[in-house]
Amino acid sequence: MLDLRLDGPGVGHPVLGVIEAEVRAGDRICLLGPSGVGKTTLLNAIAGLDPQLSSQIQRRAGLRVGYLFQEHRLLPWRTVRQNLAMVSASAADSERLLAEVGLASAGDCLPEQLSLGMARRAALARSLAIKPDLLLLDEPFASLDAERAGELRQLITRLLDQHPDTAMICVTHDPRDADELANRLWYLSGTPATLRCDERLAGATSASQISARLRSA
Repeated sequence: MLDLRLDGPGVGHPVLGVIEAEVRAGDRICLLGPSGVGKTTLLNAIAGLDPQLSSQIQRRAGLRVGYLFQEHRLLPWRTVRQNLAMVSASAADSERLLAEVGLASAGDCLPEQLSLGMARRAALARSLAIKPDLLLLDEPFASLDAERAGELRQLITRLLDQHPDTAMICVTHDPRDADELANRLWYLSGTPATLRCDERLAGATSASQISARLRSA
């Protein structure tokens, strides 16, 4: 699906170093690391938004990428339903997606009328409207209280279970998110930043344990 062969120093990139990894269908990757290390920068490169690095990423032909940014980025002068239409969602698909994310009754609301949690779910619906092969999530649980964050984690898990071939890369600061969401852990650290860990999660080994080991190393 996706091959990363990044050589940040070779192109004068100020944040990322040499990074090699492969993303396959069905991978659920959580990307952890210290604040400011470059997790969002790496996600932007994968999304094709970093001109220095994006050319070093090989994508499967026709790969569809959905991106849930840290900010919801809904057009404020458009209703939720109109925001979905902006990414070519049909009326039927819009209603289905709104129902899936628990916003069936909020389609005619403007973004300013939504709580932060509702706005995140609306932005998630927009990300899913393109039927992505790869879903990128940049700190989707930031600034949400524990209950709202838990609901969103459950929602994302349920949606991915419905589409098992969809891959996910989720940036988070909390290894507990990876314990609930991921089957694979990336840990980014260093200056310039490299992947210190690319490990499958299975059995008794948890993301929390791996993250704690890496932080103390």
